[in-house]
Amino acid sequence: MMAIIMTGIQILMGVRKKSPEAVHAWLVMLKAWQAIARYLRPTMGAEGLGESDFRVLEVLLHKGPMPVNAIGPKVDLNPGSVSVAVDRLYKKGYVSRVECVSDRRVRTVSLTEKGRQEFLPIFKTHGDLIKRVLQDVSSEELQQLEVVMKKIGRRAERLADESGLSAAGEIE
Repeated sequence: MMAIIMTGIQILMGVRKKSPEAVHAWLVMLKAWQAIARYLRPTMGAEGLGESDFRVLEVLLHKGPMPVNAIGPKVDLNPGSVSVAVDRLYKKGYVSRVECVSDRRVRTVSLTEKGRQEFLPIFKTHGDLIKRVLQDVSSEELQQLEVVMKKIGRRAERLADESGLSAAGEIE
């Protein structure tokens, strides 16, 4: 899918001879993201964790216990994928699931002590790799990048909401 999109954009850019600034900036962000993801993927797969498992563990580590239906929008996973990831993590003893007393349809997922002990070193390594990728970027540039990316993300969220598209997660 991404290859098809990239080919279409390259064709469009070839026809125009000069790319619009917004499209060019998007392409640069996309290529940077792909390179970073390729570099980080091995740590996300550590200990037999899939990418969706990693994302679920990360959100529980940083946001605390939450209902299953609240996890998906935070980690850009559909409800079925969240359920499958939570089931895998539950079988490994990394998370617990507790039914809500007042509404049995709601299950709250929490990181277990085993999950915390297993995931913290993996996430620390992941963080170290991210720092390594960004080591040539100054603190001031990182702050600027954060401001710009939040601005872009919030605008994209508003446009998606206006278009009736499902939310991928909130920009914090």
